[in-house]
Amino acid sequence: MKYIDEFRNKTLIKKTTDEIMRIAPKDNIRIMEVCGTHTQNFCRFALGSLLPSSIRFIAGPGCPVCVSDQNYIDKAITLAKLKDTIILSFGDMLRVPGSVSSLEKQRAEGADVRILYSCWDAIKIARANPKKKVIFLAVGFETTAPTIALTILAGKKENLQNLYFLSSLKLIPAAMRYLAQDKKLNLDAFLCPGHVSSVIGTKPYEFIPRSYKISCCVAGFEPLDILEGIYLVLRQIKLKKPAVVNQYTRAVTKDGNPKARKIISQVFKIEDACWRGLGKIPQSGLNLKDAFIKFDADKVFKIKPAISNLRPLSRCRCGDILKGLISPQDCPLFARLCRPDTPVGPCMVSNEGACNAYYRYR
Repeated sequence: MKYIDEFRNKTLIKKTTDEIMRIAPKDNIRIMEVCGTHTQNFCRFALGSLLPSSIRFIAGPGCPVCVSDQNYIDKAITLAKLKDTIILSFGDMLRVPGSVSSLEKQRAEGADVRILYSCWDAIKIARANPKKKVIFLAVGFETTAPTIALTILAGKKENLQNLYFLSSLKLIPAAMRYLAQDKKLNLDAFLCPGHVSSVIGTKPYEFIPRSYKISCCVAGFEPLDILEGIYLVLRQIKLKKPAVVNQYTRAVTKDGNPKARKIISQVFKIEDACWRGLGKIPQSGLNLKDAFIKFDADKVFKIKPAISNLRPLSRCRCGDILKGLISPQDCPLFARLCRPDTPVGPCMVSNEGACNAYYRYR
């Protein structure tokens, strides 16, 4: 565990926080992290208690389950009700409330909804159930897109006729552009996601300091990673030289992973996408190319949610939390009606959700 311990070393953390205190401006600084793991570890290790009060660390739309819009959840629930259908999903999705139900409730009522730990299991399940429609809920960012793309390629190679994908894959840089343009947020810096950046590299963020004068740092997830990332953006702000810097050099390069990016572009095309709380963002989602249309659940089943009027979750402020407009404690339901055992919105469901992190650690 030496490698991990080095990034939790109290002496190094104290030295870094002292440097942060030294260069932190008196004026308020707003730093948004765009990764659910950053949110979790910032709260878990109580890093906020080590920072000056002038620094506000804001949770952004870094949870892929949380940003899947309500219409997507309702489509998945409608698909689960179809005869001879198996729904495959990563665990967090099952408890996300739709307009009138959830996948967890549908499973309790008899729907065949299964949790996967690997995309490759979708191939095995489709192969073992040739008379059933097997639908995988493809949720995630650039991090999970390559493995999902490889699964689709494997399904095509095997000529599987019963495997489908309902895509809610999102692209982080497009969302960051949207947030950078929002004058209500008035952001000073982004802490860019480490996992996503290991795939796409640091280049895709370069438009942010160039066009919006907002500092950026790609950071890892351990306490020292996060604190060093904060220090690096504060140094940019002090020098008035916004740029993209890479703290997470042990995993991220300027060009990322070219093979992974090639696989993504082979299977998916970039289109507009709806984000919970943020609305429709241009060129921010991945959908299957025409060559793979037979795997596209949306196109094959032409599914519409079973209800005619989608309504927002009552009094739930997940949308505003994902956008960084409010903190989880500002939601009237937080820790009252909405808790991890009785979640009202997706931000309380997922382990990467801001509400879940604030509830568990604060």
